[in-house]
Amino acid sequence: MTVAASGPVFSLREIPFSHRGSWFGFSPVVAEKTYAQDVHLVSHQTGMHPILKLVPATAAAITATPHQLTWSGVGGRIDLAYESADTVRVRGRGLGLRLLAADPVLTPFSGPYFYQDPVDGSYVLTVYQTGRRYRITLLTGQAEHVGAQALGTAERGVGLSGEWEIAIEEYETARAPYAATDPFDQVVKAARAEFDAFTEAVAPWRGDRTPAAELACYVLWSATVRPAGFVTRPAVLMSKHWMDKVWSWDHCFNALALAEGLPGLAWDQFRLPFDHQDAAGALPDSVTHSEILYNFVKPPIHGWALRHLPPAADVYPLLERWTTFWLEARRAPGRELPHYQHGNDSGWDNATTFDPERVVETADLAAFLVLQLRELARLAPDPGASARWNARADRMRDALLAELWDGERFVARGVLSGRTWSSSSLLDLMPIVLGEELPHPVRAALAARIERHLTAFGPATELPGSPHYLDDGYWRGPIWAPSTVLIEDGLRRAGYPDLADEISARFRALCEASGFAENFDARTGEGLRDRAYTWTASAYLHLAAACERRGT
Repeated sequence: MTVAASGPVFSLREIPFSHRGSWFGFSPVVAEKTYAQDVHLVSHQTGMHPILKLVPATAAAITATPHQLTWSGVGGRIDLAYESADTVRVRGRGLGLRLLAADPVLTPFSGPYFYQDPVDGSYVLTVYQTGRRYRITLLTGQAEHVGAQALGTAERGVGLSGEWEIAIEEYETARAPYAATDPFDQVVKAARAEFDAFTEAVAPWRGDRTPAAELACYVLWSATVRPAGFVTRPAVLMSKHWMDKVWSWDHCFNALALAEGLPGLAWDQFRLPFDHQDAAGALPDSVTHSEILYNFVKPPIHGWALRHLPPAADVYPLLERWTTFWLEARRAPGRELPHYQHGNDSGWDNATTFDPERVVETADLAAFLVLQLRELARLAPDPGASARWNARADRMRDALLAELWDGERFVARGVLSGRTWSSSSLLDLMPIVLGEELPHPVRAALAARIERHLTAFGPATELPGSPHYLDDGYWRGPIWAPSTVLIEDGLRRAGYPDLADEISARFRALCEASGFAENFDARTGEGLRDRAYTWTASAYLHLAAACERRGT
């Protein structure tokens, strides 16, 4: 009996097929904006690397659901399912399959080496790019192989025909011969049960009004990897396409989506960058399997995020060191306001705010730090420390209003030049996150300007009428999940719930129509860049859950 497809059906060109905990997935996306003709096993250990291409014997339609990947061709089908995080089972009935090394070239320092293991008869690729082995074990049927022990350029792999079944494993150096313990259909049922349990925990409120909730859960579930390398905890990567890292503000939004149903996993997301906090207290720019980058940082939204997370012990010293970094290392002598050294520090890499200069005091940064200082006051171990943090928050808020508010809008200021300027970037309006802390005239002015950025699909990151606006201009036009969530929350606390509701509704409708892309064309709603981005899925889940609570 074959387990029927259920749950959301998705395109592999949009979302890879993978499994919670796995470092590999199946997709035709083999590099940034690069689509192969065939589905590949793509590993994310030591980077993004296509390992095996899976080539059916005849043309076949592909159906992907959270628990099973199927090729359907004339006279037969192939089914693939995860048995565990590092092992998949693949079964063919009347449809043949060739599994070939994606890279045909073996050199002394790169490429795949292929051999048949004399211990158990399995076929093994050991691949320089990942430093891992990929073992193919024949369970039933007959296999033919090509390129065993070949050097240089050669086709390497296994061919299967008739009725057959195999297991494919990713591992380091050696492990016991593979032995199947469950029949294929039971493997599929177990995978489906694991995903269903995750979905029930994360989105128990889902229903007809939230049609994308289950697929959003799959994007998160399938992009989760087990601890390995520099990834010290179970981690939700931004994507199992080419954005296969954890950046030090993206993780906050994934934590928010997981907080209510899976608080332990949510805290793993929040804490992971703090596991690599440097001696100055700074968080890394990004963390992945084999790389930690410190050349930039990301904005200090962590105090804001903590407001939405369940209580946890020992977070105070982590947040204190991170905040102290901004107060000590990122304030010029005699200045109250901190600065970014580049647009990348803000997370809004190429926003027009940074066009005149890059070493800049901006209003969004000060606003985030006010919230972070308030959170430290709330978490402080004694009343004296709490009072000191609140006093610092007051000083920074007052400096923000005195130095960067020109009576109509917030401006940015070059730290070295001292000159100020305004832009048509939504970044200049991010102090709305201060909500009730802002004077009423400032709130009103920000809300009015935010409304001017609102398209049919959500808030554009550059004013649509601006000469600098670009449909696919990264932070110079497209709609992004984090800016949407932060603004929606700030408007609600500033006393503009109707506008917040409208932004939430438009963004949720955008995701339901266009999926969970890295960002979206603000004029058309088309998904742009990486198309399986977890903070977008998390933003949808966070906003949808809040909407359902308000409705209830």
